[in-house]
Amino acid sequence: MVFVRTTPPRSVDVAVVFPELAPLAREAIRLHPRPGAPSVGDSSVGGPLLWPAGEPWPHCEEEHVDSGFRTSLAQARHLMRVLARRRADPDGPAFTPEESAVRDRLAVRYMERLDAGPLPSEQPVPLLPVAQLYLRDIPVLRPPGQADVLQVLWCPYEHESYPKPLTRLFWRSATDITDVLAAPPEPFEVENDDYVPVPCLLAPEAITDYPHSYEVDPEIQAALEDWDRWLTAEAGVSPEAREMLEEWRRQQEAGEYHSESYEPRVFYDECLGEAPGWKVGGWPPWGRTDPDPQSCTVCDARMVPLLTIASYEWDGGAARSWAPQEEHAAAYADSHRAGNDPSQPTQVQVGSTDNMQLYICPTSPDHPHTDLIQ
Repeated sequence: MVFVRTTPPRSVDVAVVFPELAPLAREAIRLHPRPGAPSVGDSSVGGPLLWPAGEPWPHCEEEHVDSGFRTSLAQARHLMRVLARRRADPDGPAFTPEESAVRDRLAVRYMERLDAGPLPSEQPVPLLPVAQLYLRDIPVLRPPGQADVLQVLWCPYEHESYPKPLTRLFWRSATDITDVLAAPPEPFEVENDDYVPVPCLLAPEAITDYPHSYEVDPEIQAALEDWDRWLTAEAGVSPEAREMLEEWRRQQEAGEYHSESYEPRVFYDECLGEAPGWKVGGWPPWGRTDPDPQSCTVCDARMVPLLTIASYEWDGGAARSWAPQEEHAAAYADSHRAGNDPSQPTQVQVGSTDNMQLYICPTSPDHPHTDLIQ
């Protein structure tokens, strides 16, 4: 399966209107994961990994916190199949009789397993595949040595000392693996289904990424807040954007409130700064918190963004402009059936509809990575 997703051109050319931001541009790749049937030879989200048959599968042995919303992995995957059927048949029933029967059987099995003890969370928990990225598809990766594959796994539980999925990274050389593990161990139970990615193929797209306004100097922040800087620009602002900005300024001066109106700095952060969704490289997303630079715990080097694991591919309002051109109609539809929001193709949700940002040390791949929920 080969498919393309294309980010629409930005309505404002940041480098033209704000040349002081041009030196801060970074290369990034939006992954655009979409439901599919990836193989071990594919770059994917939630797909099978090119894992050596002779290498032990990683497990989590940390203490897990019971959120009260756990379910079996089999139940989570059954729901994925139901949602896939609903996407193909949006006017069909919420559950067919057959789907309801399977759901009920799985619920009984789950309770029987819990009654049998010990609890699944009290045993070492096999990690779940989150992403597999081949260098051939994601050239902004900077793998160590001869490695050309990055594999990301996580524990599908909340943790006492780590209130989020615990992540592990593995770099590999694909040509070194001749015997692939056919049936990796899997956790019996997961923290609801938010940590179980729908298997997705990728449509990698290279983009230019700009920082969130929280990360720039106060002088640039002031420029981004200056209506005249936007509206008097001789070039770099599309007629549609100029008209929209003029209307938002009029509303602000008139003291009117509209749910989709923005101040200019907010417009920059929502529609022009760091790209949303699953991506490699670029600038990290902020907004939930102020920027929190990560330092390597070994050498104290400033760590760099590796991978953004996103709850949503785009947001509402004007931020829907980040939706790919190929999905424009779906993004701007008035409503979506529960569980079939086109902006959440992986069904992953971290934090409160937030992002998990993975960072690595630029001086040594052997140094431990860090991550943040943002």
